[in-house]
Amino acid sequence: MLDLSTNVQFVKGIGPKVAQTMLEKGITTVEDLLYYLPFRYEDRLNPRGIGELRVGEMASVIAEVRTFGLFRTRRMPLFEMTVGQGRDTLKCLWFNAAYLKDRFRAGMLLALYGKVEAGDRGGHRFQIIQPQFEVLHDPTAHEGNGACEDKKWQSLEVGRIVPIYESAGNGRLTARWFRRVIHGMLEGMDADVPDAIPPVVRGRMGLIDRRRAFWQAHWPEVGASLTNLQSARTPAHIRLIFEELFFLELGLELKRKKLRAQTGISFPIDDSVRVAVKRILPFHPTAAQKRVLKEIAADMAEQAPMRRLLQGDVGSGKTIVALEAAVIAMENGYQVALMAPTEILATQHYLSARKILDPAGYRIVLLTGSQEQGRKKQTRHHIAQGNAQLVIGTHALIQESVEFDKLGLVIVDEQHRFGVMQRFRLMKKTDVAEPDVLVMTATPIPRTLALTLYGDLDTSVLDELPPGRTPITTRRVGDERAEEVWEFVRKQVAAGRQAYIVYPVIEEGAMEGELKAAIKMYDQLRKTEFTGLRVGLLHGRMNADDKDATMARFHRGEIDVLVSTTVIEVGVDVANANIMVIEHAERFGLSQMHQLRGRIGRGAAKSYCVLMTGGKVSEEAEQRLQAMVRTQDGFEIAELDLQQRGPGEFFGTRQAGLPNFRVANLLRDRELLECARREARFVLAGPNADLTKEEIASAVRHLRGHWNRRYGLVEVG
Repeated sequence: MLDLSTNVQFVKGIGPKVAQTMLEKGITTVEDLLYYLPFRYEDRLNPRGIGELRVGEMASVIAEVRTFGLFRTRRMPLFEMTVGQGRDTLKCLWFNAAYLKDRFRAGMLLALYGKVEAGDRGGHRFQIIQPQFEVLHDPTAHEGNGACEDKKWQSLEVGRIVPIYESAGNGRLTARWFRRVIHGMLEGMDADVPDAIPPVVRGRMGLIDRRRAFWQAHWPEVGASLTNLQSARTPAHIRLIFEELFFLELGLELKRKKLRAQTGISFPIDDSVRVAVKRILPFHPTAAQKRVLKEIAADMAEQAPMRRLLQGDVGSGKTIVALEAAVIAMENGYQVALMAPTEILATQHYLSARKILDPAGYRIVLLTGSQEQGRKKQTRHHIAQGNAQLVIGTHALIQESVEFDKLGLVIVDEQHRFGVMQRFRLMKKTDVAEPDVLVMTATPIPRTLALTLYGDLDTSVLDELPPGRTPITTRRVGDERAEEVWEFVRKQVAAGRQAYIVYPVIEEGAMEGELKAAIKMYDQLRKTEFTGLRVGLLHGRMNADDKDATMARFHRGEIDVLVSTTVIEVGVDVANANIMVIEHAERFGLSQMHQLRGRIGRGAAKSYCVLMTGGKVSEEAEQRLQAMVRTQDGFEIAELDLQQRGPGEFFGTRQAGLPNFRVANLLRDRELLECARREARFVLAGPNADLTKEEIASAVRHLRGHWNRRYGLVEVG
């Protein structure tokens, strides 16, 4: 008998060679293959009479083989067969199908499925090209194979709802092959399939047992709703989806419990610390900032290490909250590390921190990869000696050569741009107790992603903009109206304002299509539309010193119009800039456009975002543009972006920390995810009248055996 851990090579019809091919799909065991669910289903319940067929429909037919033969054409071998029901006949054609010449015999009863087409001139009303088929009865076979009527309803191809699987091995392992192998595997499986979800949870959620769920997800019973099957809402699908999400949330909850049990650093918040925090504030904080700082301070006062996610829309004031947290750590005698994904953003944080913290006497250093070696060596020495209290930098902070004297707080900005292991390596840069960690993002994360990607973190949300942030007027125009846009920019500059103009590519040829490029348009604009204005250029291929010099000039008001790529997407803060023109806006992601728009509206002057489009705009791009015009709510925009792009691409590149799901879908299964989190917390709260210690232990054992291989995640408590 097969059990869930049996290697797939021992399943009938597979073997070592095919098992190697199945590794491409991550399938190594019987359990893996059972989770290789159909991606859709076809209704082949009612076989049709040949005389009832209609051109254009997908139809199932049970008929007898009459004639067949292989014909050689100039281009390819063609296998032709005629099947019949009484006087009615149907022609079937297969291209490149020499392998079929010895497959059939006259009198065989076949189940056929395919698209009905009008017949040819040979007297056939209908034909099916490349039909799927199954032999139901072979009268020439030995006795004991069973009569036609006994076999008829055991067909895997007709007379039922049929599962359709993604093929594998460059098409060698077809949907039909998977049907045959998985059906045989289910029949050969041990009747007792282990189920690690505690019985009380199964009862609360109304879940069917695991073996039945596998059978019905692959081979739906008669009467199953095709709509529910296609939308993964049958009892079988709900059971398997909940199981996947439940053990994910169980693992994340275990990580939280393990963390709480660790020895961290307690940062007492006495009167002197409170005075120090208030002293650095450049403005009166919003109610949201006060609430979030209170949550962070409470975490930092605890002995257990803080692990908190700080979410805030563009301009909501995350940086000042992070610096307040840094002051709490520094006033207690500890160092703080702030890691940013780009040198521009790290430099921006460094300049902001100097402006706010220098007057209070805190020692701040910047460490980036492009700094010259002597300066880097000197900076590393200051960090190791404890002379530097706040260390701001890029990936350079996690290099082995960087050692901290007494690291107490780690702040990671734009966390989604780092891998999970990079955050982990920075946390380990200390010999003292586990440092507190504050993760920040200006890309609002929909709750479903936050529960999976950052499910082991507590979450704080800045949902209020500081005073002085003005609403931004957003307009969408075609590039045929470019002259009107440039005239508007000239008027704003004449009134003392500054503008950004953003392009999707640096140089022509970098992407397909007739895209305007930053370098070419910089040359064109400064010689034509913006003659007499001070025009600057900023893009990712410039060296760090040139980028810094350009941004410094823009900050000082020495550049009127900054032509740029998306390097200004995060962190750039110039209060006098009130115009953002995004060319080829249809090529940008929704969250990306929202981040770019967040560079303006930072001063008292009214701000304007112009989305210019060129050429044909797709339906999806149209939805993005309309959303930008309609709302400035980052969380609403994030939800729309998630729906359009899916979880894997939400951040522009596949996020290293996102779990691999086999049956769950974060967009479709939001409610089940919330239920899974609730039930995981219930189970780990400990034994009770309905839940035994052994049932909890069984669930945790199952999780440990599946965590890394099943979800692609590391480290579970």
